Amino acid sequence: MNGHIDWTDLFLSSTGRLARGPFLLAAGLLVAAAAIYEAIVGPTLHWLTGWFVYPGLLFCGACVLSKRLHDRGRSGWWAALILIAFVAAWPYPTGFFDFLFCLVLLWAVVELGVMAGEQGANRFGPNPLKPQIA
Repeated sequence: MNGHIDWTDLFLSSTGRLARGPFLLAAGLLVAAAAIYEAIVGPTLHWLTGWFVYPGLLFCGACVLSKRLHDRGRSGWWAALILIAFVAAWPYPTGFFDFLFCLVLLWAVVELGVMAGEQGANRFGPNPLKPQIA
């Protein structure tokens, strides 16, 4: 993503790697979209329209998470655990299992939002922060 963001590739493709900055932007947009949707839509419409909105948000979240996990050298399948924890604890955690899910989310925040990606190319592609030399 050398200087520009391809929004379609960012939200609809799970291949490649994603640097920390674009990841944080995309994750913030997805969480904000979910929060705004829940704030605007009433309980009746929530049950009708949620079947269309949430699968789209989850798919986009899986793509963004997979790319960032690839940048850290991890399999994109770890995104499933993170999304399950997020859905279980949303909008606020209650109970013991939600506490465990929050620990998973804390790990994800540190792993994906704080730590840098792997230096150089890895099995998922070249480093997104270093320009490709032709």
